[in-house]
Amino acid sequence: MSEITIKDVARICGVGVSTVSRALNNHPDINPETRDKILSVIKENNYIPNNSARNLKRQDAKAIAVLVKGIDNSFFNEMIKDMEAECKKKKYSLVLHHVGFMEDQVDAALELVKEKRLRGIVFLGGYFENNEKKLEQLHVPFVLSTAGAVPTSYSRNLYSSVCVDDEKESYKMTDYLIRQGHHNIAIIYEKGMTESISMLRLRGYQRALSDHGIPVREELMLATRPDIKDFSLENGYAVTKDFLQKKIECTAIYAISDIMAIGAGKALAEEGLRVPEDMSLAGFDGVNIGGYVNPSLTTIKQPGEKIAQETMKLLFDMILKKAECQHKIFDGELVVRGSTRCI
Repeated sequence: MSEITIKDVARICGVGVSTVSRALNNHPDINPETRDKILSVIKENNYIPNNSARNLKRQDAKAIAVLVKGIDNSFFNEMIKDMEAECKKKKYSLVLHHVGFMEDQVDAALELVKEKRLRGIVFLGGYFENNEKKLEQLHVPFVLSTAGAVPTSYSRNLYSSVCVDDEKESYKMTDYLIRQGHHNIAIIYEKGMTESISMLRLRGYQRALSDHGIPVREELMLATRPDIKDFSLENGYAVTKDFLQKKIECTAIYAISDIMAIGAGKALAEEGLRVPEDMSLAGFDGVNIGGYVNPSLTTIKQPGEKIAQETMKLLFDMILKKAECQHKIFDGELVVRGSTRCI
């Protein structure tokens, strides 16, 4: 069924569009019975007023939406605080919207643009394969921040992006573990689209093994469970529990997020395995909590604050028409801590 419009409401009620508008805005210059009839039709037909149209006269309404794919990821939570601080400096409000695991973030953005008066959008995380035509429908500036790679067929003038090179940084971590003497390295990752962050990090792991002449073994590639939240403590814990029951030879576990690595650490402890004496453990992201677990977590630290600030700078420059689409790539940092050892 097609979406009902304000003209449809007016036609059903036998009144003009301006009358429906007055009812929506609780204007006193309208017959109470007419107002009740209009509101009843609106309720019955699930009509959602277009706030953008209703707010056209509110020139002070400045809002940016941040759509988050993976709200449980504390790395994103830290970035959101930085983005909110940048918005406050510019006197903009920040609308935070969580995109569910099975929800398409571009569909969610298109709906938000209809409902709210947005000046710009930040996509935090997620992936964008098969979404070029939908992205073209967004008529406000937007930035893909720490998102998966966009297919090369997409026009670079369609979007702006800020991220690290996930494949390169994952290669860096795997290469470090190999140089510490580890050849049987398990990786915890999430199966996804070809250019998702998870698959890019898996690709870096595989390439590092191949470059060192180490076979890529299927039994050491541990896909997260689809019935548990992705990139979560619970998933890292469950996957590691299942893996340890198989008694496969392994000296290091590398999880593509710190949060999953911390979950894996709990599973190792429950099985009586010491980190790093019995099993080295590494993550990716550089979240604050990784420095406080015992032993503290070896990780690839993303420059979250810089990424957040650059994301907002790009977005505001586009909103103010100071810049066209741009693409920024930051380097990650290998942070070696107590959870890994040389064998």
